[in-house]
Order: sequence, then C-alpha cells, then structure tokens
Amino acid sequence: MKSSIDAASNTAPRRSPWQAVLAPLDFLFEKLGVLPFLMIAALIIFSRLSDNFLSEQNLLNLLRQSVYLILVALGQMLALISGGFDLSVGTALAITSVVGAQTMVQLGADGSALGVVAVIAGGCLAGLGAVALLGCVNGIGVAYLGVSPFIMTMATQSIGFGVALYLTGGVPVSGLPMQFSDWLGFASWLGIPVPLWVTIVVLGLFHVLLSRTRFGQNLYAVGGNARAAALSGIDTRRVLFITYMICALIVGVAGLLLTARLESGETNIGGTMALESIAACVIGGVSLRGGMGRLHNVVFGCLFIGLVQNGLNLAGVGSYLQMIVLGGLLVVAVVSDQFWLRRYYRIG
Repeated sequence: MKSSIDAASNTAPRRSPWQAVLAPLDFLFEKLGVLPFLMIAALIIFSRLSDNFLSEQNLLNLLRQSVYLILVALGQMLALISGGFDLSVGTALAITSVVGAQTMVQLGADGSALGVVAVIAGGCLAGLGAVALLGCVNGIGVAYLGVSPFIMTMATQSIGFGVALYLTGGVPVSGLPMQFSDWLGFASWLGIPVPLWVTIVVLGLFHVLLSRTRFGQNLYAVGGNARAAALSGIDTRRVLFITYMICALIVGVAGLLLTARLESGETNIGGTMALESIAACVIGGVSLRGGMGRLHNVVFGCLFIGLVQNGLNLAGVGSYLQMIVLGGLLVVAVVSDQFWLRRYYRIG
C-alpha cells in the first residue's frame, strides 16, 4: 500500500519554475485582465516623458476628451456582445453633426420665428432622427436580411459618408447658435463639464440595461450562441435590431456633443472612431466572438486609449504615428488576451 502511494506521488505532475513565476500573473489576469498592466506601463512611460502628464489640468483634459470615445464605445460594445460589430460609427457621428447643424442653421435663419431653445432642440432631434435611420438600416440588414455585420456596416459607412459630403460639399457647417456650444460644449456644473455629466448618465442607463433588463440577458445569450438562444424562445432578430438602433442613437448623442465642442458641423469628425472604439472594447476585454463584455472595463479601455493619445501628444508624436501605435496596441491586447486565456483554460 505504501509503495503504491509513493509511486503515485512520484508520477504526479510537478510545477516548473516558470509555472511558479506565472501563477500570480494568472490570478491577476483572471481577476483584472490585461488592461491594468497596459495602463500601469503607459503611466510610467508618459510620466517620464512629460512632467505635465500627471498634472490635474491634464488629467481633466483627458477625461473631457475621452467622453466622446466612451459613448461611441458603449454602442460598439453592444454590437460586439451580439456577435457582430459596427464599422459605421464614424459615419454616424458625421451624419448627426451635419444634419443637426444644418437644421439649426435653417431654423435660426430668420431669428424671430423660433426661440433659441426650439432651434437647438429641433437640430438635435433632426440629427438623432438621421442617425436612427442609419441604425434602422443596419438593424434590418443584419437582423432580418441576414447580411454579415461587416458587409452591412461597411456599406452604410460608405453611403452615409457620401450623403454627409453631398449635403455639405465637404465644407464645415457654421453659423450655429452660440448657446448650443455654450450649453453642451463648454459649460460645467459643479465643476464637472456637461459632456462628462451626460456620459455618467448614459453609463448608469447602460448598467441598468445590461444587468437589470431582459434585453441585456438576451443580448449576452444571442452573442454567446444565437442558435441556442433562438431555441430557448428568444427573438434573436428583435434583439439584433434593437442593438444596432441603440448603437446608432448613442453614437448620435456623442455626435451632438462633439459638434457643440467644435462649434460646427463636420463630415470628418469620425474618421478613426471605428478603429478606436473597437480597440477600446477589445482592450477592455470584450470578446470579438460575442457574448462577453463588461461595462466598466470598456470605460477603462477608452481611458487607456485617451491616455496613450494624450501622452503621445505631450511627447510631440504626430497623428499619423499615433494611428500606428493604436493599431499596435490593439494587436498586443488581442495577443495578450489569447495567450493568458489559453494558459488559464489550458487550451491551444
């Protein structure tokens, strides 16, 4: 009996020195993911490159600049959780900006027919209505026609951008009411910028939507296994349609805030937003296969993207090189996640 026990102990697998070293990292990755390691590295690097990086004013600017990406990434997160993605978020920003700005200019042309509040409200509703139409087209194509999200949103991205250019001739739309920018672009309440308050409210709504509603549960189920979700009685088409509608509308809110900040309607405000929003979501742990994603991680992913861009700006790195860095970070995040997940689940 003793010899059999000794034999079993001799044949038991022994942990290599590398396994002993990586065990704490495995635990941290299981609990936190790869994002905290990237943020710590970025903070150390950029704080050494610039003394102003960790200043209070710079950090406030970082938050102010990140709110637009956070809003867009929230919509992108819904599309990714559903098992797809939305390449038309940049076009949605442009459509909202152009249509909203042109409507305000037209309504306020005579100055006496409508009050300023009515002009601003009319422009905002027009911009949101236009982007809702874009989301409706995406939703119908993906949910009811069975078109691949990649093909569908790439097509609407091209169409929407062409419409925005046609409406403006490539020229920014100026002449917006001053109050629009004063109220939504530059105003603060209790020392916090209004766009940041809007983002906080939207985050609260998304938390309720994803964790406290049936739609949120169905969304994760559809993204995890659409066929199993359909067999369990979930209307997968309805879930997908609503997903792309919400994505478009929340991007529209970001478009209005960004238009107020720029004080003009622009066709090129969302040129890199699709890449940045997908990168923020993936870095934040949202699965490209669907069915997985946490709200707070996406927010931290957006802050990390903003942190890197801010640090590169302070270091004097040009915008073209920043795009290279952003693409590289996306690759590093995906590869790191796959590496640690394979170690954790012992697959591959």
